[in-house]
Amino acid sequence: MTAVDRIDLPALERLDWERIGAALDTEGFAMTEPLLSPEQCREMIEVFDDDGAFRSTIDMARLSFGQGRYRYFADPLPPLVTALRTRLYPPLAQLANRWAGILDEPTWPPEHAELVERCAEVGQHRPTPLVLRYGPTGYNCLHQDVYGDLTFPLQVLFMLNTPDVDFTGGESVFVEQRPRQQSRPMVARPGLGQAVIFPVRHRPKQGARGYHRVQMRHGVSAVHSGDRHVLGVIFHNAR
Repeated sequence: MTAVDRIDLPALERLDWERIGAALDTEGFAMTEPLLSPEQCREMIEVFDDDGAFRSTIDMARLSFGQGRYRYFADPLPPLVTALRTRLYPPLAQLANRWAGILDEPTWPPEHAELVERCAEVGQHRPTPLVLRYGPTGYNCLHQDVYGDLTFPLQVLFMLNTPDVDFTGGESVFVEQRPRQQSRPMVARPGLGQAVIFPVRHRPKQGARGYHRVQMRHGVSAVHSGDRHVLGVIFHNAR
């Protein structure tokens, strides 16, 4: 048994994927029950200061992305991150393939290892899971996590701190850009260990004349006090 196989994620096995799919269809994002234990959250916070665990560090202010820092994990990924990537991917791929059928887009392979192989074929070799840290006044501008031609349509964030205890403010913000209408803002406040599942780029939405694509962007509102840490699990690799 490998280190990845030994990772204990019992709540993940109990997820109601029908409810998650319905929430993604109607609201544009879905929140889960806590999936990570307090100890697993603490492990991910502590690894942020381990330079050897990461391939790249981004200072958001320097690039006008916001205020805060995020760090992309290097290969090999921590066992917990690998376990989340491999175990969450198959049910997410089923949702993504349902969307692909609606939007007449290419379908996705059933297992994450096959997605990684497809990424490599188009020159996307660098892992994309990351940890983000925001201090007081920290925020993240609205954006999309597109790292190459191959972009898996769903991603997951995990809250690693306890809101209103470890930090205040810092809500997750999603904006749906509706054709010929004003944009629709949405806010999520996940608790410790909870996950939020949301589109990377766009999702199908039914209108009067059938389904159409609506663009989605996401960001983080300003942190008022304390430190906010998030683990981001993106399934496609980067160039």
